[in-house]
Amino acid sequence: MKRPMPEIRPGCEHYRTMNRESGESMNRLFQNAPIPLAVCLVLLSLLSSFSCTGDNPDFKVEHTGALKTMMHEGDLSATADLASFHDTEHLYGLGALENLKGEILVLAGQPTISTVADEQVRIDNSLNHRAALFVFASVSTWHPVPVPDTIRTVETLERFIMTAAGAASINTAEPFPFLLSGPADTLDWHVIDWAEGDSVHTHEKHRNSGLRGTLTGNNIEVLGFYSSHHHGVFTHRSTDVHMHAVAEDLAVAGHVDRLIPGAGMVLKLPG
Repeated sequence: MKRPMPEIRPGCEHYRTMNRESGESMNRLFQNAPIPLAVCLVLLSLLSSFSCTGDNPDFKVEHTGALKTMMHEGDLSATADLASFHDTEHLYGLGALENLKGEILVLAGQPTISTVADEQVRIDNSLNHRAALFVFASVSTWHPVPVPDTIRTVETLERFIMTAAGAASINTAEPFPFLLSGPADTLDWHVIDWAEGDSVHTHEKHRNSGLRGTLTGNNIEVLGFYSSHHHGVFTHRSTDVHMHAVAEDLAVAGHVDRLIPGAGMVLKLPG
């Protein structure tokens, strides 16, 4: 069963020359962001298409629970009942189930809850679950941005997402959601299945708990949240992004440990 695709607003029909203010803004963006020329050209095109609309993205990222509460206090109890979001329009969210017994992904209101049973990933498509951590936003439209083929590491992907968002007039000092759709050269994933009674939490133990695996060449859908100010809340301290993914055939869904985009992958930003 294919997922309903979120509405994507097309770019402007006619190119318009950037004004001086937009050009100065772009110069500031690249002063401290040494990324390849191909990426710069993509972002220049992005800025011109966004500036034609005059609209500002309308979304608010919210969260319940915090990683530091789990890691330092061992509190894995529920902070949100996902069923309470049943009537929330255009819902996008990710997180972990209570007691760290699985992963949460919601795309356009459609949930994919992954758990571990009999050494296999089990998928449930209902909101009848409770979350220890849930990060979410309502986004009605998304603007596509091609991911350049030069993005070949996790670090350059993260920098590209931040820079593209800045070029799209998204305030990157505040958290924002993003989507990635298309083929992945490599996707390392895990589905957490925390051992009951284990009170010693580390990032490495979280990654190794439950099931983990690697997909190569698969089409995937990814939801992520970017923030440079929520380390220990909904991002780990070594990264500004938290991402969950689902394979196109819905056979695997889970937390993203490492993602290398394939040719043709598209970033989507609110707007």
